[in-house]
Amino acid sequence: MEKKILEKIISGISDKNIRFNELRNTLTRLGFDERIKGSHHIFTKSGVMEIVNIQPLKDGKAKPYQLKQARNIILKYKLHKEVWDV
Repeated sequence: MEKKILEKIISGISDKNIRFNELRNTLTRLGFDERIKGSHHIFTKSGVMEIVNIQPLKDGKAKPYQLKQARNIILKYKLHKEVWDV
């Protein structure tokens, strides 16, 4: 996983500048399973109660509020710790 992207997501300082595919790839690499229904990309992970539902903006970026939701889940379950030392 590209550590820089994970750091950007965790920091919250670039929520308007993270590409949808960067968020999608990060969630996949953190062990989430992806299901696609229309424009909705729905991510689930064993041991994580919440579902992460993201959609791309027209410019290919992630929606800031969905990025915040994903960040909160990553931090709540300490998923970033699994790859932080890599």
